[in-house]
Amino acid sequence: MFNKFIWIGNNNQIIRENWTKNQLSKIPRGNSILDVGAGELRFKEYCSHLEYQSQDFCQYDGLGDGKGLQTSKWDTNKIDIVSDISNIPVPNSSYDAILCTEVFEHIPDPISAIAEFSRILKKEGVLIITAPFSSLTHFAPYYYYSGFSKYFYEYHLNKNGFMIEEVIKNGNFFEFLAQEIRRVKYISKKTAFFWKVISFISSFPILVLLQYLSKKVSSTDEFLYFGTFIRARRK
Repeated sequence: MFNKFIWIGNNNQIIRENWTKNQLSKIPRGNSILDVGAGELRFKEYCSHLEYQSQDFCQYDGLGDGKGLQTSKWDTNKIDIVSDISNIPVPNSSYDAILCTEVFEHIPDPISAIAEFSRILKKEGVLIITAPFSSLTHFAPYYYYSGFSKYFYEYHLNKNGFMIEEVIKNGNFFEFLAQEIRRVKYISKKTAFFWKVISFISSFPILVLLQYLSKKVSSTDEFLYFGTFIRARRK
């Protein structure tokens, strides 16, 4: 009931996944696609109309170094191509499309990954990227950047032969604050139950205020937001 009316801070993943599914549905039937950094193949089912292959470096096991946010389990046994993202063992111009979702923060050299995408995409091929603008430490030690702004993509994609067709900023300043307030109960999971209850009760009026401000104050995504969605095309 609480989340039905006070939705703020809860929709980051839903909006991101819906956008990604929509982009995949636009790719013509029979086209080839490489899901880069595919992990547990979250989006494979939405590529049933495509010739789908997956790639990952397959080093993360769900436990990592035990720091930050971990998944506890992570199964990459179904990955087709096990390789470094900057050196994928396929010929030039192999794919009609590349999907890379929530991966860039885990790449030591994301610029070299963009260059590799340019190499393996066909001319006029589509590149779909999502990555955080700001994020908590997760999947450590394979966590190298807290996020990327749209200016990063505008500079490096253009330099590597891509034309950006769509840039979407997911969320805004107030929505991001609300998301982190909601995370207090997870970050403080080792504290006493009493303090968790106090935290939940005290967060309610703050979330109400943030939801009101999110609707009334414009352009706060200039300061902070969840993440950036990119659709680009190989020139």
